[in-house]
Amino acid sequence: MRDDAARLHDRRVNCLRKSACRYGAAGFHLVKKKMTFNRRKLIRSLTALVGCAATPPTFSFPRSFAGGESAGSDYHGYALKNFIVDNCYAHLVRPDQPLAGNLWVWRTMFWDQFPGVDLALLKAGFHLAFINVGNTFGCPDAMKHFDAFYTTMTSEYGLSHKPALEGLSRGGLYAYRWAYVNTDKVGCIYGDAPVCDMKSWPGGKGKGRGDAASWQEAICDYHFSGEVEMMAFKGNPIDTLAPIARAHIPILHVCGDADNVVPKDENTDIVRSRYMATGGSFTLIVKEGCGHHPHGLANSKPIVDFIVANCGHGKAAKDARSQAPKPGSITMLASGQW
Repeated sequence: MRDDAARLHDRRVNCLRKSACRYGAAGFHLVKKKMTFNRRKLIRSLTALVGCAATPPTFSFPRSFAGGESAGSDYHGYALKNFIVDNCYAHLVRPDQPLAGNLWVWRTMFWDQFPGVDLALLKAGFHLAFINVGNTFGCPDAMKHFDAFYTTMTSEYGLSHKPALEGLSRGGLYAYRWAYVNTDKVGCIYGDAPVCDMKSWPGGKGKGRGDAASWQEAICDYHFSGEVEMMAFKGNPIDTLAPIARAHIPILHVCGDADNVVPKDENTDIVRSRYMATGGSFTLIVKEGCGHHPHGLANSKPIVDFIVANCGHGKAAKDARSQAPKPGSITMLASGQW
């Protein structure tokens, strides 16, 4: 059996290798001072080997977007473009009939998983966009890629300057982190069983079951020295709501009351209480008897109406506001309704 020191060394190397893949050489700026010369050589070698620091592969896209851009394959019947932004793979899906203002929903995690809401928004005229920054728990390094992606979407593709942020599960960490530092660039937040406190998940420090491996990965991704620093961290979504509320960004959460992975009372309920206490607009849809899965709703209309009402313009937004769940409301859906 290998000794503890050897296992710890391997864990640190794997952690650093993962950072190299996600961020390139710049990802080591917070840990370089702690490395020996030999470890610096190791990291330089690893950075050269992994894909993110290398030149990404090119794609061939047969169909055209407006502005001469080439499109890729098909996404559930819609034109899809696959491309690279800031050394990360990205996707952009174009609706058949875009709404005025080139509106878009930005899925922050889990591309094409439980896509019901995304497909309904495409049908309603929203673009759908995604950048893959890996399983990085919304850490600041990953947000640098988000910044580059936002600039690309708005400057090069002419999409709206205030997208809807869609955070499924741990995707909530990305949505809230980016909104916290970009309050002038967000139309609304839709969280679906979102992680809002890493102590709850992946930490498992409450009633949820947690994930020990992911907890250690999150500590690494945030460049924390260990669990003590992670436990003291005050940058979870539950802690960063005041600037978002001051910017009057509406929030909708959809979650199950039987979720034992991301418990509602340790995540969504805390966000709702704190957000509304600071004057923020928060709407909640609760699926009775539902666990962490499935995400979304059998009928996505309430979610679509909320997003169109808060990101749309003119008649489309007016019509959606008349039918969307009211700010501050709690809608309880019995089993069979969700």
